[in-house]
Amino acid sequence: MIYLETPRLVLRNWIDSDRDLFREIFSDPKVMEFFPYRRSHAEADETLDRVRDMIAKNGVGFFATVLKETDEPIGFCGLSLTNLEPALPKDTVEIGWRMATRFWGNGYVTEAARALLAFGFETKGYDEIVSFAVEGNRRSTAVMQRIGMHRDPAGDFDHPRVPDSHPHLKRHVLYRLSALDWRQQS
Repeated sequence: MIYLETPRLVLRNWIDSDRDLFREIFSDPKVMEFFPYRRSHAEADETLDRVRDMIAKNGVGFFATVLKETDEPIGFCGLSLTNLEPALPKDTVEIGWRMATRFWGNGYVTEAARALLAFGFETKGYDEIVSFAVEGNRRSTAVMQRIGMHRDPAGDFDHPRVPDSHPHLKRHVLYRLSALDWRQQS
């Protein structure tokens, strides 16, 4: 069971009552602007089941992010072990996020991501955490910069899971943060 707290948020395992929010995120054209496909409710449910299984298996994954004051789920933020060879070595630790649009602009992603970096480096003992996004996804790259990550232009890559039918979404920029750099910033 994962349970992390920040001043305004709780990051926790998913519960069944979170499904509507998960479906909302995966079907919202603004949230999914930089992803090849939106998801139907059934596809979102399957994805949520895989996320829950990943958390149970690895102790990391994309956790439900909830407002502490109201217990309302607002999105997800988490760490995952990637499998994007040859772009990134297998089991590279990635930090990622998505929030329902009505919660954008409040600093929630930055707050949750900082807590997850601490969890990843202090509790899990990771040496490095990366993040990546479509080149034009300025909102996500701004968060990466705010949490202390540094762009690695030599590591930019064409995402192997983005179909060729979506060439504008293939190129991804890579950001990195080492445990050493994180400790020096903290």
